[in-house]
Amino acid sequence: MRLGVLDIGSNTVHLLVADVHPGGRPLAATSNRTVLRLMRYLEPDGSISAEGVDALVAAVEEARAVAERENVVELLATATSAVREATNGAEVIARIETALGQDLQVLGGEAEARFTFLAVRRWFGWSAGQILLFDIGGGSLELAAGRDELPEVAASVPLGAGRMTVEYLHDDPPGEDAVEQLREHAKAALKPVVALMSPQPTPEHVVGSSKAIRSLAKLVGYPAPGWAGSERMVLPRGTLGSWIPRLARIPASARQELPGITADRTFQIVAGAVVLHTAMTALQVDELEVSPWALREGVLLRYIESLSWNAPTV
Repeated sequence: MRLGVLDIGSNTVHLLVADVHPGGRPLAATSNRTVLRLMRYLEPDGSISAEGVDALVAAVEEARAVAERENVVELLATATSAVREATNGAEVIARIETALGQDLQVLGGEAEARFTFLAVRRWFGWSAGQILLFDIGGGSLELAAGRDELPEVAASVPLGAGRMTVEYLHDDPPGEDAVEQLREHAKAALKPVVALMSPQPTPEHVVGSSKAIRSLAKLVGYPAPGWAGSERMVLPRGTLGSWIPRLARIPASARQELPGITADRTFQIVAGAVVLHTAMTALQVDELEVSPWALREGVLLRYIESLSWNAPTV
């Protein structure tokens, strides 16, 4: 069966098309991304502007056209924090559903964490034991911990890279004072999460997922041997911390010349680095491994599980 997952996030509208069957791993066939950075369309009252809604609907219509062209049998459409928290969210959701011609599943922050944790567990396997997960989106930071397929604890904090850039890093480049203000805000916001996670067993694997973390790993991380001869990326907290002052002094237009920093991440990467470094420090994490699977794969995997084990193969 060919399935599609449409992830309407704070930074991008991302369609993943994959071929799946019960008991098998999703095999990616097509990926289509539209960069929106919805946080720049937020009005003072917390609503998404008319221009932002129009851009969002256009991206959704493009994704639907790609899904139809790719002969997607079932499109699993989800929306995360930017749409969920907008004061005109109900109106925006109605516009999206009209463009899609189907219902939209709006995920809460903990649901995002649980889907992503499932994907990470499947990627690393049961032998990975206790996992601690970090996932940074445009609007929120998700954390989860546990040793089963679903996490024992999960939390979502409004510390996404796009949100923090809009709220704290107004100038380009932002400068040290703005970075320090963001760091202090992140410390305070993370205190309840630290209290939630602290009783959990020491993790055998600390894992980061999301495009922001993958970008930072390419910039400051290093490759390490993986399973079956594969290569994995490791992101050390110390090296990340040493890069933050440099990133904060470089204009956004020049950051895309750095390894791993793509054009759509140049404005948000400083905030993402500060939030990740602060979260790793608060939870006493020295380094994390990067997972190539995240929310979209988790949604796919959960849907595959709902298919009958006895479904006929074609």
